Amino acid sequence: MELISVNLLVKLGQIAAFNPAARKFLLNQMSNRMYQDLILINADKRPLKAQENKYAMGEAMIASINRAFESGNISSKSARGLFSGFLGNVFFGGFYKRREFIKSHGFKPPFFITISPTGVCNLKCVGCYASANAGLGTLPYSLFDKIISEAKELWGTNFFVISGGEPLIYKSEGHNFLDIARKHSDCFFLMYTNGTKINEGMALEIADLGNITPSISVEGLKKETDERRGPDVFEKTVRAMKNLRDAGVPFGISITAFKHNTDLITSPEFIDFYFKEQGAIYGWIFHYMPIGRGFTLEHLPTAEQRVHLLNKEWELVKERKIFIADFWNSGTSSDGCICAARGGGYFYIDWNTNIMPCVFIPYSVHNIKQVYESGGNLDTIINSDLFKSIRKWQDEYGYKQPADKIGNWFRPCPMRDHHADLHKILKSTSAHPINDEAKEALEDTTYREGLIHYGEEIERLTHEEWEKEYLAKKKI
Repeated sequence: MELISVNLLVKLGQIAAFNPAARKFLLNQMSNRMYQDLILINADKRPLKAQENKYAMGEAMIASINRAFESGNISSKSARGLFSGFLGNVFFGGFYKRREFIKSHGFKPPFFITISPTGVCNLKCVGCYASANAGLGTLPYSLFDKIISEAKELWGTNFFVISGGEPLIYKSEGHNFLDIARKHSDCFFLMYTNGTKINEGMALEIADLGNITPSISVEGLKKETDERRGPDVFEKTVRAMKNLRDAGVPFGISITAFKHNTDLITSPEFIDFYFKEQGAIYGWIFHYMPIGRGFTLEHLPTAEQRVHLLNKEWELVKERKIFIADFWNSGTSSDGCICAARGGGYFYIDWNTNIMPCVFIPYSVHNIKQVYESGGNLDTIINSDLFKSIRKWQDEYGYKQPADKIGNWFRPCPMRDHHADLHKILKSTSAHPINDEAKEALEDTTYREGLIHYGEEIERLTHEEWEKEYLAKKKI
């Protein structure tokens, strides 16, 4: 059967949001289109098992959105945002828009930018990458607005990840973050938040906008969340989730994986609490990265724990169709590392206007304010020696390699899994640390050797599966 067009998919979304039969038809069409593009066409000639993982992620996303509608927790404006904004402009429409961009410009643009408009936060979480001595910066609203406008104009980018600090504390030039979302109503925003500022009124404001999905930070259940984030924070986050449900705002959770909580965060107790009882649609897992406040390698999940998480996460995605992505263990579904403005990837701008390859690589060669003052633009940034050097590493490791020559995407991260390579890039491009912690880490040989050893352990534990399951030629 001929697949319907992306534009028609989006229009049908307006009808399907609250019509179960129409929604079933629409979501089936989306699933069929994904299967055709990822498995049958496979334009980038990736390993079939990696394409199957991408398809499984997409299926889990569709199933998660459908469950949210079935639960009655999506308002009409949020439904419009999900179908027109996210599935239309970003997920499906964006896929084809990027294809057109490639035809015109010869390269694939970044998929999104992560922006932390403020370092100010009402919490002081253990090990936060928003380190203590950099916590008072604020991105001017006019600059914030210009970045988003230019990304849309240059690359057709309609998706932005907002982090912090706490985005709901952001204030500049008489505006807050909701004003940005209101002005850029054609964009969709994923906002990482601790949730403590989402009272009933705030939830209703977010619902009215329809183009923001909050991702609320948790570390586990009450004990684990309060230990890292502070007394009674768990109760405040649960209250925020209720406020969002009542207002009809789709939301998810953001989880930091530590050595002490790896078993809990994929346990039936944890998953059922957040995804069934609280109504979270998605989850992001960030392994603790030793770069921020009080950094230490001791908090890292062990290599064995990381591999255990890898297996449990894919069980949740494939068997329970829960959309839960891990910025290290989901490397097979993202074609490896996505930082440094890689095609389909992203880069990071912080509250002090520093530009970095990744949220977890606190080293910079450009400052967005200075770039604009000198007559440059966002293209200036993505063509920096630092970004190009990291993209060259990505290309050689796997991104531009034939399917049977791709490096192990179970260890995709230059910072965490290939630290010696990244250290050389940072030195050769004269990237400067953005704070004292980053400077200390760059010069600490024990730290460097510890991360190098960690990457070698991940390779030891995953090499055989990568070679046998992903690089072996398979037929559809």
